[in-house]
Amino acid sequence: MHPTNWRARLTDPVSLFAVAALAVLVLIWATTFSQVSRERVAAVESAKSLAADVAETYEAQVVRALREIDHTLKLVRYNLATESPVRVLANLRHMELLPPELLFTVSILGADGKVLATTHPLNEERQPRAAFVRLVRRNSDITVSVPSLDSVANEWRLFFGRPYHDGSDQFAGVISLSVHSGYFVSGYEQGVLGAESVLALLGIDGVFRARRTGNDVSAGEHVSYESVVPDVAPTRADAVIARNPWDDISRFTVARKLFEFPLAIVVGLSESEQLEPMRQRVSTYMGRAAIASALLTAVFGVLGWVSWQLQKTRENAVHERIVHAKRVEYLAFHDNLTGLPNRALLSRSLAEDIRVSRREGSRLAVMFLDIDRFKNINDSLGHDAGDAVLRAFGERLRTVIGRDKTVARFGGDEFVVLLPRIAGRQDILRALDKLLGELNKPFELAGHEFRVTVSIGITMFPDDGEDEHTLIRNADITMFYAKEQGKNNFQFYSDDLSSDSLEKLSLESSLRNALDRDELRLYYQAKYELSSGRVVGVEALLRWCHPDLGVITPMQFIPLAEETGLIVPIGRWVLNTACLQNVAWQWAGISPLSMAVNLSARQFLDRTLLADVKHALDSSGMSPNQLELEITESMVMQDVERAVRILDSLKSMGVKIAVDDFGTGYSSLSTLKRFPVDTFKIDRSFIRDLTSSAADRSLVEAIIALGKSLRLTVVAEGVETATQAELLRRLGCDQIQGYHTNEPVPEDEFAAILGGQSLAWSRN
Repeated sequence: MHPTNWRARLTDPVSLFAVAALAVLVLIWATTFSQVSRERVAAVESAKSLAADVAETYEAQVVRALREIDHTLKLVRYNLATESPVRVLANLRHMELLPPELLFTVSILGADGKVLATTHPLNEERQPRAAFVRLVRRNSDITVSVPSLDSVANEWRLFFGRPYHDGSDQFAGVISLSVHSGYFVSGYEQGVLGAESVLALLGIDGVFRARRTGNDVSAGEHVSYESVVPDVAPTRADAVIARNPWDDISRFTVARKLFEFPLAIVVGLSESEQLEPMRQRVSTYMGRAAIASALLTAVFGVLGWVSWQLQKTRENAVHERIVHAKRVEYLAFHDNLTGLPNRALLSRSLAEDIRVSRREGSRLAVMFLDIDRFKNINDSLGHDAGDAVLRAFGERLRTVIGRDKTVARFGGDEFVVLLPRIAGRQDILRALDKLLGELNKPFELAGHEFRVTVSIGITMFPDDGEDEHTLIRNADITMFYAKEQGKNNFQFYSDDLSSDSLEKLSLESSLRNALDRDELRLYYQAKYELSSGRVVGVEALLRWCHPDLGVITPMQFIPLAEETGLIVPIGRWVLNTACLQNVAWQWAGISPLSMAVNLSARQFLDRTLLADVKHALDSSGMSPNQLELEITESMVMQDVERAVRILDSLKSMGVKIAVDDFGTGYSSLSTLKRFPVDTFKIDRSFIRDLTSSAADRSLVEAIIALGKSLRLTVVAEGVETATQAELLRRLGCDQIQGYHTNEPVPEDEFAAILGGQSLAWSRN
């Protein structure tokens, strides 16, 4: 066949209609299957997110309830030191310090297991069994029983217990609190979770303390704990689709161990119930695709209609190109997320408003807004939630300010508002009053209400700048000043703010060159042994000898070093210098001393820490057991598991570990016991009023006793008087450090102190 005929056949309307129809059929079904796939992914992610949210809420409720129970047990135990069991319960009931008796039963048992006092004397089913009493006696922490059936009320009950001791620290009995197991799953909302979802409290022994599925509440069933609760850190336990072993139902499951309690929470949302709406939508899509396919097939019989349709398609293509061109132009000057003007359009609008203000002799205000702690929203709820907040925030701004004025997204969580043709600050204050009143209203996200606050910096034309760049820069500086004032406020620009900002930048620039210019110095402060008065250790303290500003203390530049990341190379220099100095003193004939070096939070978590410590020891030749690294409670409590790994690695090198500022953190004894530390350093805030405050003296005495019980060295910081030193000696403190012994001094002056040894400290 001649090529011309083939071309004619290919351009024949019938052929064109058949090819077009086939292409459209493929597109319909490809789009349908793609949509089905997206619906599936979205439904699964939504269910996982819901399961995670329910788990967070349920965990918080259970932990709060357990802590209240434990608090009650401790409260009763505390009062037993001074009163009889019957009087204790009577007094606490009178003061309304006991939980509701309708749900809870509090009992006090003697060492032989007999009930000495109880809030339900007539119900023996609410009293613990002898086996539970024996179990509590062997456990110093809170003990949780397996469920037992109350035959009177026909309900499962849980018993919580703590031992108490007499004045000679001998076991005197058990304090027990019992509650219906269903209390821990009473928050089940069937309308939200469905009929097959699960809320459960599982013991680490694999026994369910309570489990609720729909309206069914059970307890006491055994499962494999390892098969239910993943062996990962609780903060990273995600919802997984799992077939639950107790009823073989597939659920989106979150299970995590509770901190401080031998229990785990289990939340499971039924996969079939959660995905049912998605299946219905998929069925709808498939039906629509089938109908569309049938209609398309009918097109072949209507050639005239097809010709018209093709013409319409060409017209639509032209229209889409026009729409696309407009869309490209729109995106060039608008933020894709919020739809607000972007920097480019803001710059154009501000330049135009400045020209108008010059021509009319009016004023113009620029407000620079930044959402406070927006990173927390992204970190806790996810970036999708953060985007939703930004969209809602931008829309609320545009609604309040009005669409005749410019509201732009400057970038990230920063927005800029232009207020043209204003008379002065009064106009700005009226606008701010209206704006903040609207922004203080709660935002709703995923069915939850929460509030955001903003920090605002304000500049005015022509007072604070005569061009767009200067006005925006000064407004930005002012916004940061507002954040430094505690956030959630607004500030007007002044020349002082600009100079302060430039001073900070100058200080940061100088700090970056401080190491290269040899401006950093180490000062040293001795640690004295109270029993002998000898110098047994030294702490290296960093100072910055600025060529223009003189000696700058760490309080002034360490936060800046942390913020800029310079703390890591500075900390590396401190390690190397301190180790070399300690070895130099030994070469000079001074007896070996323990050298203490402080680690910052950022340096502690830096991946090169272990290599840096090893290099400092190897290059100086100092024995590892002479190096003592000081950390704080707050540093190790951020990520306990990671901190334990780092400290174990340091200990394996032979380095000693000290907990600095002890008593000011929030660590528990059970957590501290996991850390391989050698020394507690009592914070100076407890030492300051030691001789005049009975409370501080009791705290110091307790810390010393705790250190002794853990076989640790206890050092008191901030000792400034001989009276304080003598009292610490009587309390059993091992070492002291502070201005009473010596102020931090350079290495040459400290060598003289080492020569004097115990003469630098006296009890007189």
